[in-house]
Amino acid sequence: MSDEELISVDYEIYGRVQGVFFRKYTQAEGKKLGLVGWVQNTRAGTVQGQLQGPRRKVEAMQEWLRSTGSPQSHITKADFQNEKTIDRLEHSSFNVVK
Repeated sequence: MSDEELISVDYEIYGRVQGVFFRKYTQAEGKKLGLVGWVQNTRAGTVQGQLQGPRRKVEAMQEWLRSTGSPQSHITKADFQNEKTIDRLEHSSFNVVK
């Protein structure tokens, strides 16, 4: 990792995001950016999770979650909460939680 500060942020994505491989694409994009965290479906029909990594890369992932997602998804809203600076990564990889 670089000297760039590490951050952690929780997210919830709304729209047509279940049954369209959203979690798989989110995991792949997170890994591509070198982030760690997790992603899971909720009972409310949303997708939620946590991102951790260098601020610049987390911000790139936030933009991807806001505007891109999986090819068949339709994102209507992206909520990001609990952003905080962290001293070290709390996850070892980017996982899909069942």
